[in-house]
Amino acid sequence: MSLPPLLLKKNEDRRLRAGHLWVFSNEVDIKRTPLKAFAPGEAVEIRAHNGRAVGTGYVNPNSLICARLLSRDAAHPPDRSLLVHRLNIALALRERLYAQPFYRLAFGESDNLPGLVVDRYGEVLVAQITTAGMEMMKADIVAALMKVVKPSGILFRNDVGIRELEGLPLYTELAHGTLAEAVIIEEHGCRFEVPLTGGQKTGWFFDQYDNRGRLLRYLPGKRVLDVFSYVGAWGIQAAAHGAREALCVDSSNTALAQATRNAALNGVQIGTREADAFDALRELHAAGEKFDVVVLDPPAFVKRKKDLMAGREAYQRLNQLGMQVLNRDGLLISCSCSYHMPAEALLAGIQSACRHLDREAQVLERGGQAADHPVHPAIPETAYLKAFFVRVVG
Repeated sequence: MSLPPLLLKKNEDRRLRAGHLWVFSNEVDIKRTPLKAFAPGEAVEIRAHNGRAVGTGYVNPNSLICARLLSRDAAHPPDRSLLVHRLNIALALRERLYAQPFYRLAFGESDNLPGLVVDRYGEVLVAQITTAGMEMMKADIVAALMKVVKPSGILFRNDVGIRELEGLPLYTELAHGTLAEAVIIEEHGCRFEVPLTGGQKTGWFFDQYDNRGRLLRYLPGKRVLDVFSYVGAWGIQAAAHGAREALCVDSSNTALAQATRNAALNGVQIGTREADAFDALRELHAAGEKFDVVVLDPPAFVKRKKDLMAGREAYQRLNQLGMQVLNRDGLLISCSCSYHMPAEALLAGIQSACRHLDREAQVLERGGQAADHPVHPAIPETAYLKAFFVRVVG
C-alpha cells in the first residue's frame, strides 16, 4: 500500500534518526506537503528533505506534534499486523517481569505505540487513546489486543483532557466483552478491588509498584500517614506489612469508601479522613498528631512548563506540612509525577522545607516508575515519576 508522503525540512530528520518519534509542525516542508492537505489521523510515509524514507506513521495537522513515527521500515504501514507485533514485544517484557497479569501492558512511545496506553487487570484490559492516529486505528487495536491477550473485556477510557489537543471527543466505551464495575488485583501480597469505569485515569497506578515495594521494610511497628491515598494502595500495604496504624487522606469520599473495603479485603483496619490534603496536614499538625512514616503521592502540580514556579512552591509547601506531622526520626516518601518538575528541584524543595523547620534530611532511596513503564532513551518525556525516601531527623 502506497502512503502519501510527509516531507520534512532540511536536517529535520536528524532527531527521528536518533530515535525520537515525534514530528513538530515547524519541521514539515509545508510548501511541498501542506499539513492542511492531510486528514487528522491519516497514515503517511515520513520522508527527509531529500525524499529518503524515514518510516511510516500518522499525521494530525491540528496538533503541535503533527506526526508520530510508528515504524522505521517504510514497508510496514500503520496497520493491525504492526500493532500485533508491537504488543507481542510489549507482552514479552511484562511476562518476564511479573508473576501475575497486573501491569501496564503498553506504555505509548516507550513501546513504540505512540498515543496508546493499555493496562492489564487479569482478563480485562483498559486502554486509552490520546492521538487522532490511534483513534483511526481503534478497530485494529481491539483486534490486535484480542489476538495477543485474548481478554474477556476491553474498556476504552478515552476521557482525558489531552485528547482535546488532538481535536478528539471524550468518552468511555466498552469495546469488547463484558465488564464488572471493579476488578481484583494483587500487589505485594495484598488484594485490591479497583474501579475501572469510575476510577482515576485507567483505574490503578501501576507506576508506583516498585516504590510501594521499597516501603515495606520501613513499616513494622510504625504509624503511617498516606496522603492523596485514592483507594489505599500505600496505606493498606503498610497495615498489611506490620504498621501499627495507617491513616488514609483523600478529598474523594468515594475513593476512601473503596479504601475501607480494600482494607477489609486484606483483613486489616485503616483510618480515613476526607479532606483537601493541605488542609488535612494543617489540621493534623494543629492537633499535635505525629506519624513515623508520611507518604506524599500527589497528582501532577506542574502540567505545563509555565507552571513550574507555582508547582515548585506547592511541592515545597506540601513537603513542609508533611514534615510537621513527622516524628523526630521519621521517614518521608515524597513523590512527583510531573515531568516538568525535575527530580533535583523536588529534592531542593524537600531540603528547603527541612531547613525551614530546622531539621536534617538524609536521602535513603530514590525511585522512579516501575519497569512496566519503560523509559525511551530518546524521549525524556517518558521519564516522569520521582520518589524520594527521606529520613528526617530532629
